[in-house]
Formats: sequence, C-alpha cells, structure tokens
Amino acid sequence: MTVSRRVAWFLLAVALWTAFVWITFIRNLVKDHGRPTGFYVAHTVLIVVDLAIAVGLGVIAVRALRATRPAR
Repeated sequence: MTVSRRVAWFLLAVALWTAFVWITFIRNLVKDHGRPTGFYVAHTVLIVVDLAIAVGLGVIAVRALRATRPAR
C-alpha cells in the first residue's frame, strides 16, 4: 500500500495534535488532586492507548514521507 505525501503529512499532523492534547491533559490531571481513583485509572488507560496510536501514526507518516522523498 502506498501512502501519498499529502496523507503522510495529515497523519503526522494528527499524531502531533493527539500527543499535544493528551500531554496537556496529563499536566492538568497532575495539578488536580480532588478526583477519585477510578477517574485516574480510566484516563491513564485512555492516555496510554491514545499516545500509542499517536506514535504509530507518526511512525507510518515518517516512513511514508521518507519513501516518497523527491529525488535530488
């Protein structure tokens, strides 16, 4: 399967945006001490899964961009 440069850039943007959103959420979560434990557990699972997806998308995007690099 071939991924176009346009799609690769889009995937990279989605990966960076996802990482930014969840890292911001982590900072806000650490500042807030009044939540029940279940809240932390559920959101920790969401954070781990979504950051793993972001890393996967980023890897696919970077590989696609390298593979479709114009010849010099």
